[in-house]
Amino acid sequence: MRAALCPAYGPPEVVRVEEMPPPRLADGQVLVRVDAAAVNFPDVLLIAGDYQVSVPAPFVPGSEFAGRIVETSGDTGEFAVGDRVTGTGMFGAFAELVAVPTGGLARIPGGIATAAAAAFGVAHRTAYHTLRSVAAIEAGDDLVVLGAGGGVGLAAVQLGVALGARVTAVASTPEKLDVATRYGATNVIGHRDVDVRAALRAVLPEGAAAVVDPVGGALSEPALRSLRRGGRFVTVGYASGEIPRIPLNLVLVKGIGIVGFQFQDVPGAEFARNEGELHELLATGRVSPHVGATYPLAEAAAALRHVADGRAIGKVLIDVSGVG
Repeated sequence: MRAALCPAYGPPEVVRVEEMPPPRLADGQVLVRVDAAAVNFPDVLLIAGDYQVSVPAPFVPGSEFAGRIVETSGDTGEFAVGDRVTGTGMFGAFAELVAVPTGGLARIPGGIATAAAAAFGVAHRTAYHTLRSVAAIEAGDDLVVLGAGGGVGLAAVQLGVALGARVTAVASTPEKLDVATRYGATNVIGHRDVDVRAALRAVLPEGAAAVVDPVGGALSEPALRSLRRGGRFVTVGYASGEIPRIPLNLVLVKGIGIVGFQFQDVPGAEFARNEGELHELLATGRVSPHVGATYPLAEAAAALRHVADGRAIGKVLIDVSGVG
């Protein structure tokens, strides 16, 4: 099979596409022929050796994919050969074939394109669980989304609107802000062009109910200041490469809650509820992922660089079906 290989830690350009033996199935695993894989920022960090967990090199990167089951081993429950599925894992997706346990799989709803399914999983699941169970967004709330042009950020814009929030989108370029507006953002702020603190105060004079921050860096503090008393600040990641330092007096004075998002922290009953609601949003077409760029497998390194440089708008996909 053809696969993108990270032979040693480094920048995206270390990744090369090679012929490799297909993965061997363990009991309870399925083999999926990958049609499309999505590039996420943690993929870049794993390749650099800078992620919070490490994968020993050499390895095949890629954490999100969609395709069709071509082989099973042992008890795979409800999954069988021929099923169209999407899945996530720490690595292995940037290849023609990936072996995964069924716990990381979901069936693709009828009528949903495989590419859309590949683009939906990580970003939209992160955003929806964040909004429902951590930020506790309700209809009518004012929500600030940082990094609103990226995968998680744009998903948070879409899903915040679906939940009835008024969304203020903060992003780096006019192109990203245009897409956020297209998906329902009420206010947009280009953080390279204005004083973000003043701009947020102008559009949210009463303060926001919540902030979702997948970026970190210099944007976090002005966004925190935009919260109303008792507001909720959810830190999801640090795509800027900088972990912010927050003046705790702001938390004390405003009674703000600062919470980090991790999937494992969502209570089981809420997790199941959120997954069901999100599946319904996708299946009914109320929410659809935005794919900003697609690369062939041969250009996996370029796709990773696209994400690493912050140029992604929505999701970046690798088309594996055509190999390339």
